[in-house]
Amino acid sequence: SDSEDLVGKAVLAKAYRKGEGVKKDVDEALRLARESAAGGEAIGQTQVGNCYQFGSGVEKDEERAVEWYRKAAEKGCAIAQNTLGWCFEKKIGVEKDEAQAVEWYRKAAYQGNAVAQYNMGWCCRRGLGVEKDEVESVKWYRRAAEQGSARSQHWLGWCFEKGIGMLKKDKVQALVWYQRAAEQGMAEAKAALERIVGN
Repeated sequence: SDSEDLVGKAVLAKAYRKGEGVKKDVDEALRLARESAAGGEAIGQTQVGNCYQFGSGVEKDEERAVEWYRKAAEKGCAIAQNTLGWCFEKKIGVEKDEAQAVEWYRKAAYQGNAVAQYNMGWCCRRGLGVEKDEVESVKWYRRAAEQGSARSQHWLGWCFEKGIGMLKKDKVQALVWYQRAAEQGMAEAKAALERIVGN
């Protein structure tokens, strides 16, 4: 179908942009992304945004990148929503606005995007764009950790180790989550394991 073709072009665009499974070709990446985006495909629009953000096949233009991310985000694309949130948090192509960042992270997080769930956990823990709330933070970290997010697994381990966010201190649970993150190569989690096991 046409929509599958548009999605396929967007996926191929990413592969060419990053050189994943194909020889890196930023011009081909941009061509495919633009074709997909022209057909209204949100993933293609996100890929065009990536090309502008990182200057892949086109002159770097963070404001144009944000325009493309917003188009895709408003169509409900969780990856674009999370990326748009990141742009607002880090002042990429837009004025810094932590409340807007949280709004977009939350939309993506409720769709099950693990990166956005981690970002929500971080924002709630730090009080960035939202009231500081360690219970809410743990909720988001847990959701992302259960999907395999190493950073979230590490932070969930920390929360269990320290008894943060209504969690009772639980060394065993801390070890379980640190171990999962360490198995994915996360150095901080390996160090945490050594610290706990060493005591």
